Amino acid sequence: MNFLIALSVIVFLMVILWLISIPIKNVSIVDAFWGMGFVVVNATYFTLEPLIFTRNIIVLILVSIWGVRLSAYLFKRNYGKPEDFRYQEFRRHYGADRYWWFSFFQVFLLQGSLIMIVSLPLFGIHGETTSNELNSIDYIALLCWCIGFLFEAVGDYQLTKFKKNPANKGRILKTGLWRYTRHPNYFGDATVWFSFGLFSIASGGYWHIIGAFAMIYLIINISGVAMLEKSLHKTKKGYKEYIESTNAFIPWFPKK
Repeated sequence: MNFLIALSVIVFLMVILWLISIPIKNVSIVDAFWGMGFVVVNATYFTLEPLIFTRNIIVLILVSIWGVRLSAYLFKRNYGKPEDFRYQEFRRHYGADRYWWFSFFQVFLLQGSLIMIVSLPLFGIHGETTSNELNSIDYIALLCWCIGFLFEAVGDYQLTKFKKNPANKGRILKTGLWRYTRHPNYFGDATVWFSFGLFSIASGGYWHIIGAFAMIYLIINISGVAMLEKSLHKTKKGYKEYIESTNAFIPWFPKK
């Protein structure tokens, strides 16, 4: 029942976003909602539970910090810019005269569905927790979250600072966390969701971890690493050398 209520809330919000995107002709607004979507779903699960335990409160705080930061970062990055090239390509492919309604299914409803699938560990955590006791898996999960959030937030900050310098135009960021992995922000994002999977296991929600694995798969193979690698390999001079010296995902010391 709680899952269906959360689903209804997300569908409602996606309809609102879709209606806003039509007059401004910009589907990209859905990207900034990605993080907040999980905050909303998690808060819904938290609110609907009759009893609140320590783990529920910890996860409410962690998801809120992660989601608000990510949405704020994406909003600031995209504000005032034209529609993302991916959506522009879809608009040209399907035709501007019909993309306004097609985008609801292809973008907004799809992203809402992904939010619900990925958020399954949160559903498990709030639904399966029955006491205030924390176990060793909880503490491992908390450590993973801290590592993941550090890599994601610091990686995004370093990239933003690098791009602001006009002298770096066309260059590749190879310092800071980007010295040890080509995608520290994506590694961090995946680690954060791995931590939520661990929290779910700690609560007794075992099958729910498929949501965490779904997120990690999306990050590595669909919308994150794979897509960006394909683009950067074509557009960034010297990226081939960067590939040969630096791990794509899991941080490690650069190869000589």
